[in-house]
Amino acid sequence: MQPRIVYVVTEDWYFWSHRLDLARQARDAGYAVAVATRTTAHRERMAAEGFEIVEMPFERSLRHPARDVAAVFALASALRRLGPDVVHLVSLKPMLLAGLAILFMRRTRFVHAVTGMGYLFSSSDRRARGIQRILVTALRVILARRNCHVIAQNADDCALLESHGLGSAARRTLIAGSGVDVARYAPTPLPAEDVVVLPARLIRDKGIEEFVAAARLLRARGVAARLALVGGTDPDNPAAIPEREVEAWVDEGAIEWWGQREDMPAVYAEASIVCLPSYREGLPKVLLEAAACARPLVSTDVPGCREICRPGVSGVLVPARDAAALASALAGLIADPARRATLGAGGRALVELEFSSARIAAETLALYARLRGAA
Repeated sequence: MQPRIVYVVTEDWYFWSHRLDLARQARDAGYAVAVATRTTAHRERMAAEGFEIVEMPFERSLRHPARDVAAVFALASALRRLGPDVVHLVSLKPMLLAGLAILFMRRTRFVHAVTGMGYLFSSSDRRARGIQRILVTALRVILARRNCHVIAQNADDCALLESHGLGSAARRTLIAGSGVDVARYAPTPLPAEDVVVLPARLIRDKGIEEFVAAARLLRARGVAARLALVGGTDPDNPAAIPEREVEAWVDEGAIEWWGQREDMPAVYAEASIVCLPSYREGLPKVLLEAAACARPLVSTDVPGCREICRPGVSGVLVPARDAAALASALAGLIADPARRATLGAGGRALVELEFSSARIAAETLALYARLRGAA
């Protein structure tokens, strides 16, 4: 019989941007692919790929427990109907929501993809810490099941999972991110104008406030460069930045805001530097894409970012939450076109060697096969 896999993702846009290449490879390898998600703009495109779409009442926030309980039962019902060989759960929320299904579907292998430890693990807020303790306890119970396997995207997250007792070493695998299509994201000539782009959702944990502060410092020093945010608002995230605050920065003249963009290769073509001063990541796809396009990177020395932004190879690392260091790093690259070109070429070579979507998909499909063989 044809093996079946179900990808469980809270939002269809995230599946489309981060798991589409993997799902295509699984389909081409002979899997019947279904996607359980909340759909908005991508349902028809996913269906055109030959994927079965299972509409789910998901939310990414933790603000509505009653709705999450309804989602638990909806997901369990859908998975029992589909009877998959493998369920690939993307990020912490689906990992929790699948708990009931995991309990009863003992022959199904559940792959838990930790895409970053997120706000709850990076915030010092007391409420976030309290939720973290509850979350860790629940995950410890879920991941103790023999039919569960965890994928982490970087060595730091692997160590953090181990420190919390989340999954055994034998049921934990490091696979470096979701990969990047090196044909679609191809090198283009660096633009003549100095343009620094920060592509991210508008949440504080991406270092956006530090980016704006750095922009002000550069302007005060007379550095002639354009600094632009590229991304949409994210009201479901506790660290969301209100649109009015971003518009105030634009009105002030500190930055530009290009809004949500789907044509990311075109965005990178306009950039001379790509910046992500995040507080913590799994392995940021925007940095992988930018490096594939031969763009020099400026990022923070934190888990996830330092996997792809390697000093002297693909970019410059600065301390997190340090606007002055960020401004200095950007000023140094803006003043040195030859160095930008060298780092851009190094980033492209690094992506081709370690982070192509073909390589990541091959590693993930090999994991599926191993887990199915152990069923």
